[in-house]
Amino acid sequence: MHELSHRHRMLVLAICCMSLLIVSLDNTVLNVALPSMQKELHASVAGLQWTIDAYTLVLASLLMLAGSTADRIGRRKVFIAGLIIFTLGSLLCSLAPNLESLVAFRMVQAVGGSMLNPVAMSIITNTFTEPRERARAIGAWGSVVGISMAAGPLVGGLLVDSVGWRSIFWINLPVGLAALLLTLRFVPESRAPKARRPDPIGQILVIALLGSLTYAIIEAPTSGAVKIVAFGAVAVASLIGLLRYEHRREEPLIDLRFFRSAPFSGATVIAVCGFAALSGFLFLSTLYLQNVRGLDALHAGLWMLPMAAMCFVCAPISGRLVGSRGPRVPLLIAGVAMTASGVLFAAFEGETSNTTLIIGYVLFGLGFGFVNAPITNTAVSGMPRTQAGVASAVASTSRQIGSTLGVAVIGAVLASGVSTTAYKDTFVAAAVPAWWIIAGCGLAVLVLGALTSGAWARKTARCTAARLEPERTETRGEASVRT
Repeated sequence: MHELSHRHRMLVLAICCMSLLIVSLDNTVLNVALPSMQKELHASVAGLQWTIDAYTLVLASLLMLAGSTADRIGRRKVFIAGLIIFTLGSLLCSLAPNLESLVAFRMVQAVGGSMLNPVAMSIITNTFTEPRERARAIGAWGSVVGISMAAGPLVGGLLVDSVGWRSIFWINLPVGLAALLLTLRFVPESRAPKARRPDPIGQILVIALLGSLTYAIIEAPTSGAVKIVAFGAVAVASLIGLLRYEHRREEPLIDLRFFRSAPFSGATVIAVCGFAALSGFLFLSTLYLQNVRGLDALHAGLWMLPMAAMCFVCAPISGRLVGSRGPRVPLLIAGVAMTASGVLFAAFEGETSNTTLIIGYVLFGLGFGFVNAPITNTAVSGMPRTQAGVASAVASTSRQIGSTLGVAVIGAVLASGVSTTAYKDTFVAAAVPAWWIIAGCGLAVLVLGALTSGAWARKTARCTAARLEPERTETRGEASVRT
């Protein structure tokens, strides 16, 4: 790919950020609309979980396939296909006649979404080749999540209260169409120099692992033990099969050598924990504010604004810190703030007082605002550019796995403790174990952030990058001999 001007690179970044905006905004807005969906579609807590997890589950299952396919056949082609499918899926969601159709159309959305974020990140990585400029670009990319969190509750609340929950999917249509037209005009094509072969068996094992695990968790409070154990066994068998099969493949779907890098492995687990905490936090907060406090969607969105505002403010600061000082400081700040927020709600029932509720939201927004940029930068910075699509797809997959597990686990814990006949009276007590899980996720971010950002960790990243590019090293050596 020829060198682009600074203005052209900024335009490519803006187009990629548009794709992240519609995907992130979709999830944030959907949370505000859950109680309205619950009433109109007569959904249970498990039904609400599936409206979120059907999307994140398919997304997590297909992200690595999309990343490797984009590296092979062209990132621009896959990105365009993703925009078309996601926009079409959004239109179908707005027309869903029942819960089952909505879940199915959310899965269509996810197929398109899987082609957007990892591919956009790969486009950014290959457009911004200078490390400091790339870190700033990734920081701007990460700040879009903050924008979506700030705008999502308000936009969603306004739309749900004035038009209805179906309108939350309409906002994707003009943005998706604009991003498509701009991509066709301005985004150059790029691909990896060496194409990776498809890995259908690995892909099937990933789908079996994530699907069976999510089903077992979500349906645990209502299904029989035999069915849950059976799906749990499928998940374990799929994981074992995936590890053994991928280890032997020359060009695997998941290159297990990536995980020899401590920063990359740390970023992967931090992404799971951070996004599990976020999805669980939003799920609990939305149901509490609307179903327990009795607020409408707009006022619930306003109450969540302190969290969104902190995320919006802190995300670009985190990006600049990562660019200038590395990921350690942002990760430590994120871990402390998210843990403190979880403990406030778990130990002191912070949601029952307006003051502590706002403090808890501010702390969580501060923590999550700092966590996203170091995940993204760490995942791709130590990897060869030739495998940028796969590396960024693993990071994106980890986020979606975290989101899926967060809603599944938090929802299951809540459903097992809350009474349908005395919902308002039992909600706070039933949510206590869930808040402890969120606090535990924050603590994991803190500990892993400290362990995987030091000198030893950076050394493992350099060694891993060297192992991943033996052909490039050999080519350089031959060139040196010829000269």
